[in-house]
Amino acid sequence: MAIATINPATGETVKEFAPLDAAARERGIAEAQSAYEALKSTSYAQRGEWMRASAGIVESEADDLARILTLEMGKPIAQAKAEVLKCAKNMRFYADHAEGFLADEPLQDPSAVGASKAYAVYQPLGVILAVMPWNYPLWQVVRFAAPALMAGNTGVLKHASNVPQAALWLDTIFERGGFPTGSFRTLLIGAREVEGVLRDPRIQAVTLTGSEPAGRSVAAIAGSEVKKSVMELGGSDPFIVMPSADLEAAATTAVKARVQNNGQSCIAAKRFLVHADVYDEFAKLFADKMKALKVGDPFDESVDVGPVATESGRADLIELLDDAVAKGATVLAGGTPVDGPGWFFTPTLVTDLTDDMRLVMEEAFGPLASLYKVADREEAVRIANQTTFGLSSAVWTRDADDEEHFVRELEAGAVFINGMTVSYPELPFGGVKNSGFGRELAKEGIREFTNVKTVWRG
Repeated sequence: MAIATINPATGETVKEFAPLDAAARERGIAEAQSAYEALKSTSYAQRGEWMRASAGIVESEADDLARILTLEMGKPIAQAKAEVLKCAKNMRFYADHAEGFLADEPLQDPSAVGASKAYAVYQPLGVILAVMPWNYPLWQVVRFAAPALMAGNTGVLKHASNVPQAALWLDTIFERGGFPTGSFRTLLIGAREVEGVLRDPRIQAVTLTGSEPAGRSVAAIAGSEVKKSVMELGGSDPFIVMPSADLEAAATTAVKARVQNNGQSCIAAKRFLVHADVYDEFAKLFADKMKALKVGDPFDESVDVGPVATESGRADLIELLDDAVAKGATVLAGGTPVDGPGWFFTPTLVTDLTDDMRLVMEEAFGPLASLYKVADREEAVRIANQTTFGLSSAVWTRDADDEEHFVRELEAGAVFINGMTVSYPELPFGGVKNSGFGRELAKEGIREFTNVKTVWRG
């Protein structure tokens, strides 16, 4: 894939970028290694000062950054600005909490191990490779970079080829805040170059957010090099509605949970499992709200849903929908093509799904929602858990017993009760099964790329 900004609202190629040659790649990795040697011995107070300064730059340039995100991947402009500001919040969070998260942890009774003192320390690993996707061009990167740098690591970034302007902006943000030159480097390279970078002995670990095939490939390379990896991959998150739920609130949230970021989010709700007692009422509410969404130019503040980011992404959605309809699925909303330029896809709701349909097991990465009628909570759990994914989930109920049941039985990295899945700096984030392994955010995220070193004193 060419490294280029292509406006998904028009299909127009705005600007192309030449990939880095071998010498430039080497220079980027060498700068990151040199920066690590300087950064690892700095104090948390110093890193925090630099991180807060970097956050201030993000906030001061939020409008321009939001326009870059909307131009490159098509998210509505208000959502783009919200993403930018969320990055600044995450940076400030780790500036404030890194030292506490990585403080030495003493063993309460060192005599149990025959010591006068025993404790664990958290120390940085070195240069970490980040392989990141286009759907949240800043957030996905910063949620890794902020804790990594606050821990004393440095990073090199291989970003998605269709968001090069966002990638290049990230190349200097931490230096501009005061971090040593090279603390974070963007490598404008293609996917084929990732293996060579990951096998470089200066790269100590890798984090990837992206598709399951990409995760399998990168994790295999990391494993062969005995390097730590964190994988946040696909998701087909269930959104379960029980009879005790507030149906109006649930339907309103269901729409937002499905079409946020134009439906292109790993943690977007994708499968809506509704108890038979409230199915008809919820289905009508859901369909009516999906039909009311405004699709169009993402720079228009009144637009709810912009284009799918890539032409191939829209083609995948059309294939999934066509397969389901051909095998008997019913379309309750949308399902019609959008005429004109750009890669738009009408927000669509389908039901009457059967196990032979691709949509049942595959991730729909766009504004295409699947609706199921379930007889009870046991059937809801069975359908929720039947896919190979396990990223997050949502449950709408006011019954405490139902809540406890779903929290216990759902195979996912998170369960949100009476809300939609959102990533917060304060909470660990990640999945199980084919949705990946490891955690980002909270104290778990900053500890992923550290050496947990045991110290024993006799």
